[in-house]
Amino acid sequence: MTEATGKPAETGRFPPVIVMGVAGCGKTEVGSALARKLGAEFVEGDAFHPPENIARMASGIPLDDEHRAGWLDTIAAEIAARTARGATVVATCSALKRRYRDRLCSLNPNLVFLHLALDRQASWERVQGRGGHFMPSSLVESQFADLEPPSADEAALRLDALLPVDTLVEQAAAFLRGRPGT
Repeated sequence: MTEATGKPAETGRFPPVIVMGVAGCGKTEVGSALARKLGAEFVEGDAFHPPENIARMASGIPLDDEHRAGWLDTIAAEIAARTARGATVVATCSALKRRYRDRLCSLNPNLVFLHLALDRQASWERVQGRGGHFMPSSLVESQFADLEPPSADEAALRLDALLPVDTLVEQAAAFLRGRPGT
């Protein structure tokens, strides 16, 4: 049974998933709910940031490609290790640029991205309104400056991040049902 719905978790093989998007789009909430629905292991990408990345962002300084490289490699390795032992994995990661997604896919060729899309104002309001997170609302603009939405040739689904979480999870699960597992 899933905690969120009281319904049984889905069974079957699903490809590894990254719930992606700019700050405030709901990656953690949607990703953890999707993991429960699929009976998957949830990986919170922010937990893999080194302390220097967190300090940088908390100070209002955006990460650049160099600062993100090791973080992306760590997330990719974590997903690969878990899928190698047979787990279904749902992870979160901003994965803002195509080259970041390609880097994540280098260890996980079946990786699927769920892009939670929303506008700058909604992102800013959400980030401004949340407490206890290292990402200040002053960095929202830098997130949009880096964002390269997935292209048609990527294994990705764009979702409207303003929809209810249950709706997003259902849309994501329907998309994943049609994809080959690991």
